[in-house]
Amino acid sequence: QVQLVESGGELVQAGDSLRLSCKVSGLSPGRYTEAWFRQSPGREREFVAAIGGITFYRDSVRGRFTITRDTRDYTVYLRMDSLKPEDTAVYFCAVGPREISYGSGVYDRSQYVYWGQGTQVTVSS
Repeated sequence: QVQLVESGGELVQAGDSLRLSCKVSGLSPGRYTEAWFRQSPGREREFVAAIGGITFYRDSVRGRFTITRDTRDYTVYLRMDSLKPEDTAVYFCAVGPREISYGSGVYDRSQYVYWGQGTQVTVSS
């Protein structure tokens, strides 16, 4: 049984840092593309970052967020620095086939097969 469990979300102030974690079980690391998406009230779930052979970021977080993967215990991290109020959202971890990172499908939430339940990040101004 595949499970993705996110943690690390909390209420912080603008300019603070957070590190989100996503523990993956039931899959073997090194065969997939892993990503973070986020969703705020009234908005669609949007791509934040992904890691396949290389990393991908949405423009608004590039230079502030860093996605990494630890294959020893199959955990995916999202380090978020210089947080802004507009980063407030529920953050979701997702896993999809490795080949989606070879093209534009890496940005498409429909290409990801497994999802976590999300962790809330709130950034106050």
